[in-house]
Amino acid sequence: MTVHFIGAGPGAPDLLTLRGRDLIAAADVVLYAGSLVPAAVVAHARADAMVLDSADMTLDALIACMHDAHRAGKNIARVHSGDPSLYGAIGEQIRRLAELGIDYDITPGVPAYAAAAAALGQELTLPGISQTVVLTRTTMRSSDMPNRETLETLARSGATLAIHLSARNTRHVEDSLIPHYGADCPVVIAVRASWPDELILRCRLDALHRTVKAERIRRTALILVGRVLASSDYGDSKLYDATHFHLLRPKKRRGRAD
Repeated sequence: MTVHFIGAGPGAPDLLTLRGRDLIAAADVVLYAGSLVPAAVVAHARADAMVLDSADMTLDALIACMHDAHRAGKNIARVHSGDPSLYGAIGEQIRRLAELGIDYDITPGVPAYAAAAAALGQELTLPGISQTVVLTRTTMRSSDMPNRETLETLARSGATLAIHLSARNTRHVEDSLIPHYGADCPVVIAVRASWPDELILRCRLDALHRTVKAERIRRTALILVGRVLASSDYGDSKLYDATHFHLLRPKKRRGRAD
């Protein structure tokens, strides 16, 4: 029997992958983070499946539930929001499962930053502006950030930042980034991207804290920072440039004169 870690996507039920849907539909036990995963996602479960909200479970309780199901010969769908490889806390679950000799696999999901970019209707990597997106967070009540992963360190690159789990730490985000990006750097606050109550807010970096405070945003928000968010002055990609040749669009040879 197998534990299937499944990325539910950012919120919209139809952004669940087909593989994820099918695994949920086939599972005997479905464990899902009810505070972040819509009920419509786990509605794919069989009528006779055991469906449990893990929001108030500890790691020990989660593993015990998986272990009991495994011993009973049942498959488990462990459904996480977004993509489970990003802040999904699956590492410690996998470690425990390995110790118990329980097989597992991982089905990716659409990450929040991709849903936010789709809501904005734009790319996060523009030629000559930014070709890098950094996915990060700040230290609050969760585990500390390693010394070399501070916002100040990451900001030196000038890359587009996608800052997770930091809606209550916006003063620190402002203070850390303004020296590197400038007070007027555009910011997007994407709240529950792709959900029916999605909220997309734009502001300057120096207005981030007061905007979040005014809207009473406390959780489930992604903060995007970077010049790509407001720039229209950028060159075209080389990908479709008529003068750019590659394996599938080779340079035509001139015909020989007779």
